[in-house]
Amino acid sequence: MSGKLLIVATPIGNLSDITLRALETLKSVDFILCEDTRVSKKLLDHYNIKSSLISYHQHSDYKKVNEIKNLLDDGKNLGLITDAGTPGISDPGNMLIAELLKKNVDIVPIPGVSAIATALSVCGFPTDKFLFLGFPPHKNKRQKFFKEAVSHEFTTAFYESGHRILKCLKELKEYLDPKRQIMVGRELTKQFETIYRGTIDQIMEQMEEERGEFVVIISK
Repeated sequence: MSGKLLIVATPIGNLSDITLRALETLKSVDFILCEDTRVSKKLLDHYNIKSSLISYHQHSDYKKVNEIKNLLDDGKNLGLITDAGTPGISDPGNMLIAELLKKNVDIVPIPGVSAIATALSVCGFPTDKFLFLGFPPHKNKRQKFFKEAVSHEFTTAFYESGHRILKCLKELKEYLDPKRQIMVGRELTKQFETIYRGTIDQIMEQMEEERGEFVVIISK
């Protein structure tokens, strides 16, 4: 019998934000596929999880995918985690899942925390419909990205990294109605979690050179 691939959500910061089912799963699988073994080991050591780690990330080649397929064919159960949050959400896990579905591999979701859901839950904007855009492009098509972000009639969200967040807000300001409300969540669930609310000018006045991971949400 072939093994299963279990998609396991892990904390985005606070290590307590993990489900009992996720812990049970990570303890029971034969191998854990992870983005960065050093990052994942901190979580696993915290919970005394001894399952063997295999590196799988955005630069993994087809040889690595074949290695994973062979383990599944041998009846091994594998857990897939990302550095933080839910695999497959702005993450290379979805490419692996798509490939394994061609082989009729049993894919099992073990749900939990996600940065996008965490931010949306406290934004105060309508979330019955929302658009998630992932990360802005680093170079090409950035203007197109920000034009699209402000053009929709419902709440829109995207991620940005710390060393680009101020540049991102300056670019976004070119296209955004100055009265439109936005929220920026920084380092959500971590020690220095900060949530900025207001117009883009109000938020830019509050922010200095920032580090960490960000979620930007634009009201409808």
